[in-house]
Amino acid sequence: MSQRANNLLTMEEQFSPDAMIKRFQDRARAVKMRGLPPVEGPERQRIIQQTKDDFMDFAILGDAIAKLEDGILTITVDLRAQ
Repeated sequence: MSQRANNLLTMEEQFSPDAMIKRFQDRARAVKMRGLPPVEGPERQRIIQQTKDDFMDFAILGDAIAKLEDGILTITVDLRAQ
């Protein structure tokens, strides 16, 4: 029995590039708003750096243009200075 006969969608039919970009935008906002745990010293600095890295990664992907064509996902990110 084929996938179509079972009413199953292919990955390409299920996946939304726009929804993925929206999730990255939401994650960037969440990282920006999350507080720091009550830690001190080197561990605090490590957490601060990780938060900065997380925000940058999510924000970059949140600004991307994504398209899905013939099963190939292409993500374009313009990193040139604005």
